[in-house]
Amino acid sequence: MLNRLLTEPSLRGILCVLAAGATFSTSDMMIKTLSGAYPLHQIVFIRAIVAMIVILVLFMPMEGGYHNLRTTRWKLHMFRGGCVVVANMSFFVGVAALPLAEATAIFFVAPLFITALSVPILGEKVGVRRWLSVMVGLVGVVIVIRPGSEVFQYAALAPVLAAFAYAFMQITARKLGGTERASTMAFYVQGTFVLVCATSGLTLGDGRFAEALDSPTLLFLMRAWTVPSQFDGGVMLAVGVLSAFGSYLISQGYRLAEATTAAPFEYVVLPMAIMWGVIVFGDWPDAIALLGILMIVASGLYAFWRENVRGVGVAADHPFPRNR
Repeated sequence: MLNRLLTEPSLRGILCVLAAGATFSTSDMMIKTLSGAYPLHQIVFIRAIVAMIVILVLFMPMEGGYHNLRTTRWKLHMFRGGCVVVANMSFFVGVAALPLAEATAIFFVAPLFITALSVPILGEKVGVRRWLSVMVGLVGVVIVIRPGSEVFQYAALAPVLAAFAYAFMQITARKLGGTERASTMAFYVQGTFVLVCATSGLTLGDGRFAEALDSPTLLFLMRAWTVPSQFDGGVMLAVGVLSAFGSYLISQGYRLAEATTAAPFEYVVLPMAIMWGVIVFGDWPDAIALLGILMIVASGLYAFWRENVRGVGVAADHPFPRNR
């Protein structure tokens, strides 16, 4: 297992995923701080515009120039971009309504979805033990969500949808990685965000659907666009820069390393989410939530360990060349 992890492409992919996790966690915290005053589509629109500029100015020249924007696989880019939009928007709805650690933990059933989706999409074989790990992870999600209890919120289902869409996104990234560079994939993802959020702004940006709402979650989706304060505008710009680096790094990570090699290292986001939740929002996960979180983490790490012991993965036998 160690030899597989320490191959140069896999190690670089792991480092990219770890760095992406750190940037995404910080970005999630910043978006949660903005969720009470600005609509989601405005925040994400500004984030995507800033990210596209960073990608075009910094990452695209690093990977060979702007001719990489040309692609013959635009349908797959569109599908992947749609998955990213659904994943991000759903997750941010959950982040706005739930403690950051719980929303992040629910979302982290995604690596288990990646394992499950590898069967129909990539034709991989998944054994009984790995299927059991998937089931344990899903039980952990149910424990965190606690349907039927007084603490249950329908918004808790949003990170589950985000996890499913994210799994599709990463499997697709692995398929695209053979011909498309990380900067190309990141650019088209941000472009999809711009189109979707601009459309949402034109439709919902005047706030006419928010007047009769008292739900913070619905207000986050329907609130009118407003000119941000100088401080909040700086936070939005910072979120955009972090998004550009995170989007590039996660695409690069899954290009260089197999999906089940890279996915478990995204768990770095979870302790960071707990840290941000405690420091910034004063949210401590209770004992029941911690139990569910531990089940999700343990099941994901067990699936990762089992696949490496057996020498199988959900993507390809060898990573793509590091210059692709």
